[in-house]
This record gives sequence, structure tokens and C-alpha cells, in this order.
Amino acid sequence: MPRPDLQPVTTPDDDRLTDYVALTDVALRSKLEPSKGLYIAESSTVLGRALAAGHRPRSVLLAPRWVPDLERMLAALPDDDVVVPVYVADEPLLEAITGFHVHRGALAAMHRPALAPVEEVLAGARRVAVLEDIVDHTNVGAAMRACAAFGLDAVLITPRCADPLYRRSVRVSMGTVFQVPWTRIDPWPDGLSLLRSLGFVTASLALSDDSISLDQLAADPPERLALILGAEGDGLKASTIAGSDLVVRIPMAGGVDSLNVASAAAVAFWATRVP
Repeated sequence: MPRPDLQPVTTPDDDRLTDYVALTDVALRSKLEPSKGLYIAESSTVLGRALAAGHRPRSVLLAPRWVPDLERMLAALPDDDVVVPVYVADEPLLEAITGFHVHRGALAAMHRPALAPVEEVLAGARRVAVLEDIVDHTNVGAAMRACAAFGLDAVLITPRCADPLYRRSVRVSMGTVFQVPWTRIDPWPDGLSLLRSLGFVTASLALSDDSISLDQLAADPPERLALILGAEGDGLKASTIAGSDLVVRIPMAGGVDSLNVASAAAVAFWATRVP
């Protein structure tokens, strides 16, 4: 099993903690984490799911009370004899380092796995989500959680979409970003032709005069279906809608014409789930 190397921390400017400094700075973290090949897992629950998915920590930062939980999680892993630095600090010091109250007292800097090719991720898949240019990390995390909950086989992320492994995305997803295979599809929307060549019917969720209702799609769903959801506010690109096989709308009442993208995703995924 990986062996924890417990190291006490007494000051927030400790040079060993650069991975954890200023985690509330979204622009900084979004730029640095992918380039440094890492992402941050927050809470013992999320860390446990990341470890179960085969991801490995390069270090852990936690409060003393979470040390036994970490030791149990590491003990359950394959015996690879890797030493994991574990920095132990009191909770007020954790807040001084990260810039926020670490509610569940544990963070880990995780090695970021390489993304697989689209064809590999979609092999054998029947239900796929495409998240187009969703820039809000919370919405990405919530949509990924819906993907896991309703049994989607894979998720594709367009080039401008927020990172599913950003700390807030991972936290909102409750670690389910590690359950559903995902990768980036680039270029987009040219990637629609690739989906079609792999046997998928592409369905854009949008308001359009030629749209069909979600009820109609659910009544006779294709064998392989890719549901495409767009960015907050502007929705899907006109070129994406024009290039899709179907345009689908969710029937609504009460004068409401649209939902938050994560809510729309959950409704569409449930309606078209494979029995």
C-alpha cells in the first residue's frame, strides 16, 4: 500500500505547500492546475472516490483528526510501496493556507490522469452527454453528478468548457466525476461528424421552431444517443444546433421557458435512460 509520511506544518508560508496556496483564486487555479498536472480533491469522501478510481495523490494536507481515515483509505490500495507526503496542520492554519474554511478538514493534490481519445471513451457507450462551453464549475460538477446518477456511459467536454477536475466541480459532483469516463472533444462543433460516424444520434437541447419534445424522444430513443447541453445564458451555438440530428425541448409549465443547465441535464438524462 502507499505509505503515509506524516509531516507537521506550523506556518502558512511553508514551501512544501505551494499546491494548496490560494485555492479560492479561480483564474489562478484554472490556469496552473492542468499545467502542473494536478487537481485538488477536497474532503475525505472525494479523496476516497478518487483513490477508488485509480487516481493517486502526490501529497495530502489535513487536520489531525482525519489522519486515521486517510490511513484506512491508503491501506485498501494495491501494494505499490509509494511514499505519500501527508502534511498535518490545525484547522485555522488550513484556512490560512488555502484561503477558505476547509469544512471537512482534508485536501489532496492529485496526479491528473491523461485524457483518453474520444473513440476509446465512447467504445460500447449508448448514452453520452456533451457539455458545450459551460464555464461555471458548479454547473459542470452538478451535470457530472446527474450523469453518474442516471447511468450515462460517457461525457464529452468541448474546448471552452470548465474543467471537471477543478476543486469546485469535484466537490459539487461529490466525487462522481471519477465514476463516469470523460474526455475533451476538439475541435467542436466539427466533432459532431465524429459522433455520427461512431453511430450516435446527436440531440441538442434548445428552444427551436423545429424541435421535438423530450417526451417524443423518450418514447422512441435511438440505440446510441448523444445529448448536447449548452452554456449558461446563451445556450448552444447556432452551428451546433444546425449540425445536430435532432433539436429537443423539455416541455414546461408556469411560463418557464428554460432551466439551469444542470437541472435540464438531469431531466433529459432520466427521460432517455437505458432500461
